[in-house]
Amino acid sequence: MSVDGEAVRPDGEADEPGWEVDPDDEWGVAVITMVGRQLKLLREAAGLRAAEFGALVGYGEDLVYKVEAGKRIPRREYLVDADRVLNANGVIEATWEDVKRVRYPKKIRELGKLEAKAIEIGIFECNIIAGLLQTSEHARELIQARQPPYSPDDVERMVAARLARQSVFDRDPSPSLHFVLEEAPLHRQVGGTMVWRKQLERLLELGQLHNVTLQVMPTNTDAHPGLDGRIELMKFPDGTAVGRSDGAFGGRPITDPKQLRILELRYGTIRAQALTPRASLAFIEQLLGET
Repeated sequence: MSVDGEAVRPDGEADEPGWEVDPDDEWGVAVITMVGRQLKLLREAAGLRAAEFGALVGYGEDLVYKVEAGKRIPRREYLVDADRVLNANGVIEATWEDVKRVRYPKKIRELGKLEAKAIEIGIFECNIIAGLLQTSEHARELIQARQPPYSPDDVERMVAARLARQSVFDRDPSPSLHFVLEEAPLHRQVGGTMVWRKQLERLLELGQLHNVTLQVMPTNTDAHPGLDGRIELMKFPDGTAVGRSDGAFGGRPITDPKQLRILELRYGTIRAQALTPRASLAFIEQLLGET
């Protein structure tokens, strides 16, 4: 929306046109530097100073310089407004296709690429709800709780990245997705009653998908191989696989078949000890009724 032709943004957003660039992300740095250089050339060709341009798009001069220097990842709204102000006929707005691929942290992008290729994903979580299953509100509460705290801008960036990974549920053909969650985190009402109810409802919704298996590991069970941390396994169409466990192989991703068999054995044992999918959904429904 606008008033008298001037951009109006939510409180605080005028000072936050994008996210900081990770200097260790070579591809991301290259893309954002290229976009920033293009913005600067078009601004100068239009005869606008940085302060004048910033006033027209609703951002401060200092942040305009940061975007043009490739030190800040612009949001889509920034590029759309810049395209309009500079009469770029869609040239600047089109750069969003490249920018959106690098707006998330490198590690999350790499994980998302693997998940997008996998035909089978198995995850065991012992302390939190798995990221692929989280609502935006729940994810935000978890990320905000980290210490040292992230800036509000970084929090939103990480929430967006986590939600983007959930496109795995929309893939066609659908991958097989298996989740085992410890019972204890299901009792922790992160974010308050309403946020927690939405999270439980989300679990029930996803647990009923034809390609999703959701199980709960009850707290009154015997010891199991997942007590020392998270386990994730991904299998790909070419027969290869990758896995990682907090409590094995130094927590590093592994591809060696012998090591993968160890993780598969542990994950299989965990699934065998957990409640059945039907009993797990009934348990979550009971929790929802008590919330």
